[in-house]
Amino acid sequence: MTSIAADTSGQGTILVVDDEPDILVALEDLFENDFRVLSTTSPVEALAMLETEPDIAVIVSDQRMPEMSGDEFLARAREKSEAESILLTGYADLKAVIGAVNKGRIMAYMPKPWDPAVLSSMVTSAYDRRMLARELDMERALLRGLMESTEDLISFKDLDGRFVRLNSSKAKNFGLPAVSCIGRKESEFVDAERAAAIREAEHAAVLAQAPAERLEEFATPDGATQWHLVHRIPILDEGGSVATIATIERDVTERKMMEMRLRQADKMQALGTLAGGIAHDFNNLLMAVLGSLDLASRRAPDDPRLNRLLQNATYAAERGASLTQRLLSFSRQRDLTLRAVDVNDVIRDMNDLLMRTLGGVIRIQRTLAEGLWPAMVDPDQLELAILNLCINARDAMPESGLISLSTRNASVGEGQIAELGAGDYVVIAVADEGSGIPTEILNRVLEPFFTTKEVGKGTGLGLPMVYGLAQQSGGTVTIASTVDAGTLVEVYLARTAADDAEPQAETQAEGAPATRVRILLVDDDSEVRSVTAAYLTEMGHRVVEAQDGATALDVLRTDQPIDLLIADFAMPGMTGFDLALKAREHRAGLGILLVTGYADPEKMPDGFPLLHKPFGRGDLAAKVNEVAAALAIVSDT
Repeated sequence: MTSIAADTSGQGTILVVDDEPDILVALEDLFENDFRVLSTTSPVEALAMLETEPDIAVIVSDQRMPEMSGDEFLARAREKSEAESILLTGYADLKAVIGAVNKGRIMAYMPKPWDPAVLSSMVTSAYDRRMLARELDMERALLRGLMESTEDLISFKDLDGRFVRLNSSKAKNFGLPAVSCIGRKESEFVDAERAAAIREAEHAAVLAQAPAERLEEFATPDGATQWHLVHRIPILDEGGSVATIATIERDVTERKMMEMRLRQADKMQALGTLAGGIAHDFNNLLMAVLGSLDLASRRAPDDPRLNRLLQNATYAAERGASLTQRLLSFSRQRDLTLRAVDVNDVIRDMNDLLMRTLGGVIRIQRTLAEGLWPAMVDPDQLELAILNLCINARDAMPESGLISLSTRNASVGEGQIAELGAGDYVVIAVADEGSGIPTEILNRVLEPFFTTKEVGKGTGLGLPMVYGLAQQSGGTVTIASTVDAGTLVEVYLARTAADDAEPQAETQAEGAPATRVRILLVDDDSEVRSVTAAYLTEMGHRVVEAQDGATALDVLRTDQPIDLLIADFAMPGMTGFDLALKAREHRAGLGILLVTGYADPEKMPDGFPLLHKPFGRGDLAAKVNEVAAALAIVSDT
């Protein structure tokens, strides 16, 4: 016999099992006002009902039944359901009750005949207990799902700092399963300094009885630096005292690194602006110094001491010019000549230079990959970058050592290397066996002017220059270092097609010019103008000087013959570019050569040849002859 009482919305479900139909009806009558009652005279059928009715909260079963005893039935029911169980027995069978408690985990038993009020109260209590257990199970499931579905590190600790609960992400940090961490303190898994910092932060949160947030930086066992944004939340008991501390940690290392790179980019941009602002005046100064020294050395008597002094002064001025170019290079303000380059050829051609520069105590091992892709880069700046990296490697090994210089092709996936998009790259690697770079300063070595060398032995521009070159060439720089083991610097350059190579312009010798021309020279700096005019006059050209654009236009408005205009790009009032445009309005066939001590490549106009200050006599002669040849200027002599 099986029966189901009418379902009333909101009522809980109970199952009544008794082999006597009359008793079953009496039990149904007792509970039907408060519960949805399922009933059966067969324990076997009752087991089947438990599989189809998951909402059964309480089972009330008789002990003595022909198919199986009540304690056996409840034990089997426990395998299918978490419902609370109550055993009814018509005689005092203590052994059966004990069996039901042990196997069926009954919460109570009731002898027959039962007291209706007591039995009803007992079933209600059992139902309430099951509902509470269900709620707790749901809360646990939700909490477990929340804790395990997030990458955040979540843990709960008692006031002594012992883990009460933690998710697998947190336990993974310790290399253990979560269950192995319960009851243990975090100080067992971290170094003493971090343990002390954690205790201090937890103590502060307990005292404040309010959530606290802080950014924590620490070193991992492999020496890397990590940043975690940590929320500590004191959980209060009913008395208002802190009972547990919940901790939620989010790994923000990637975001922090992005912020640091952004700050680095801001520094580079600011320094680039500064460098650009001073480069024009500084290069004008160097132009005047170098030009005057060159002219003086040509006219000086044959005095070895005087010549040595002039050479020393020239060398010092050239160092200043090199420093300015390095500033502009790493700050992305130098106009690089990017073309397809065989990096292996550049390295092979540097053999003598490296041997002379690095000295005999340093050995160089080259491993150049066969079939290396061409890279898009300025070959002259690449040579300087490789030289800088090798010098840094030598300085890290003051006694002796081995520098490994290698190349390879690399296909990089999206997000695999910071600041590098997916694609093909040519990699230049320079490794040493030196002192290495401490972790705390490794992130600063690309900062302009940051150096670990003694005063006077390093400008802090070597690595930033390499970094700037790599970025302008569509790549980046990565650095890995271990103290007392060495450093590896890898320069990534964008791959390009071999047929993208641009032909090299041949430099005209310093001798007699191919053509003597009439030149209008315009520069607001009188010293630079004087040196440039002297150079041009020595070459056999006729020179007319002007100090600004307005004066130059007045000259062009006259009948005075002018073949070539040489104008400084940055002049007050009227720039060299503006002057060139106005000059072409007056004389359409006029040759134009712009000269600059500094110009942002992105802002430079197209269509006009450009010569960078400070320049030598040979550079000037080559450019003048190039412009004259392009315009087919006819000599006046």
